[in-house]
Amino acid sequence: MEEVKLNIDGREIKARPGDTVLEAALANDIYIPSLCYYPDLEPYGGCRLCIVQIEGVRGMPTACTTPVAEGMVVRTSTPEVNQVRLNTLELILADHPTDCLTCAKNQQCELQKAAAYLGIKERRLPPTATERSIDDSNPFFTIDRNYCILCQRCTRTCDEIAGINAIEVINRGSDSRIATFGDKPLMESICQSCGECVARCPVGALLPKKYEVPVQEVLTTCPYCGVGCGIYLGTRDGRIVSVRGNSESPASNGRLCVKGRFSIPDFVHSPRRLTKPLIKKKGKFVEAEWDEALDLVAEKLSAYSGEQTAVMASARTTNEEIYLTQKFARAVLGTNNIDHCARI
Repeated sequence: MEEVKLNIDGREIKARPGDTVLEAALANDIYIPSLCYYPDLEPYGGCRLCIVQIEGVRGMPTACTTPVAEGMVVRTSTPEVNQVRLNTLELILADHPTDCLTCAKNQQCELQKAAAYLGIKERRLPPTATERSIDDSNPFFTIDRNYCILCQRCTRTCDEIAGINAIEVINRGSDSRIATFGDKPLMESICQSCGECVARCPVGALLPKKYEVPVQEVLTTCPYCGVGCGIYLGTRDGRIVSVRGNSESPASNGRLCVKGRFSIPDFVHSPRRLTKPLIKKKGKFVEAEWDEALDLVAEKLSAYSGEQTAVMASARTTNEEIYLTQKFARAVLGTNNIDHCARI
């Protein structure tokens, strides 16, 4: 398909047909503040921070909902545009905590970035809402509504990505907040704890209960099932401290389930995890070396014919290891009694 040529802030750029002005700008390293936009969510235009001026277009349309057009001329940072953004952002900040230094989202907060871009150094407007409730019922993450900016990334994610619709905006005006059906605690709802909402929250409203800033990240594959989701393991001091999805993974597109997102650090570093094979001696299981354990298994199996044996494969193994397992069962043991536990 032919590319669309347009002008953004004096720069001639090319965009794909169907892209929005915001997507075209971000693809060319042109920053436009936005809080409700996320690449894999439908355009929403709720936060009103990505407004721009376009020649021949009345008013200030939102860049995240405006498709590019051939010859379009866009200005993203005029005094008029930034004044409207400033007013909008100050209304948001009026009810937002200012403890940025101790907030877990510090230096990763998109609200913080937008405020810095617009030169906001203090909160000028008085609060419009009272202190909001915190939902701490989920074992993996917390909903702190005091930090919520009602961008609705979480509700849209739960609808468009997870297909669960566990959370939605209830009430009106300054009483609006994110809640489950019937305003029940999260653990009493249909939430699957996948954490997709947590991954997309631009502020500190949705945060994992266990999180440390990683020193480096390692690209790998989730070990929990046969889907093979791509993940980045964040490490620090020789420990896994965070997990995030790899958006370029063809198997998962960056999406994870509750086990892949929250369970890997605890599983890997569990003090109860077996690190050596166990052999039963005098009625008790004792640690052994692999050679001893494998010799014992071979000796025990040699006493049975092929059809007297069965092989159970783990869902944590790779496709190649599964292939070798069934080959071992059929060619070596001589049995077709094979099953695969893909229900972890």
